[in-house]
Amino acid sequence: MGRSAAFFDLDKTVIAKSSALAFGRPFYRDGLITRRDVVKSAYAQLMFRLGGTDAQTMARTRDYLAALCKGWQVEQVRQIVAETLHELINPYVYAEAAALIEEHQAAGRDVVLVSASGEEMVRPIGVLLGVTDVIATRMGVVDGRYSGEVEFYAAGSSKVDAVGELAAERGYDLADSYAYSDSYSDRPLLECVGHPSVVNPDRQLRRLAVENSWPVLEFRHPIPLGRRLRERPAVPVAAAALGVGVGVAIGIAWYGRHRRTRTAPTPA
Repeated sequence: MGRSAAFFDLDKTVIAKSSALAFGRPFYRDGLITRRDVVKSAYAQLMFRLGGTDAQTMARTRDYLAALCKGWQVEQVRQIVAETLHELINPYVYAEAAALIEEHQAAGRDVVLVSASGEEMVRPIGVLLGVTDVIATRMGVVDGRYSGEVEFYAAGSSKVDAVGELAAERGYDLADSYAYSDSYSDRPLLECVGHPSVVNPDRQLRRLAVENSWPVLEFRHPIPLGRRLRERPAVPVAAAALGVGVGVAIGIAWYGRHRRTRTAPTPA
């Protein structure tokens, strides 16, 4: 028997928002994206979530987002993430997910975040969670700037390829390993381990979980990590059981609020 690991999708599984949208406001503020980019990129992400298992959809999403960030300075992106991480991500970590990660670590399992979002965002989020291993999208870099090429797109079956490589390197027994995701696009990831669970699943994934008798978890308590640690015990993961993002950040939620504010009628 080899070692076992636990693989966690990030968006809507560990955090209650999209990591690929969370940093939109500072990216817009610093001039990396325009309002038009906000709408187009949010649409691309929506199409990925609705039909993410389709190879053509994934390719279009990957290519569009790669072109969007072409020319950005890598160090500028890292600095934005570092400066805003605790404001934009920390308050949205599910208490149930944080507790589950700790349970796996206490059992001696390695925990790995697996996300289609860029490594420059996913790795700092991992540090926030006490997770050092990540599988994330890697963009090509030339002279400190994104080249517009994608070296590795961590979505669909590509996630499984990366998980398999890591398992071979470290001796993980995937039949004794765990995986968690909210999206049907992660079906290959869930099916490659012996203990899959779905978290806040979309309709297709919920149906698949019922068909396969996979545990269905509902995470409902996003709490800042510092507060959760002070107020232990956290929400028990067992109580949540109901059954047996690319590389870039686009803030569509903020943009929607901003637009409504601008178009609201002026009081008489």
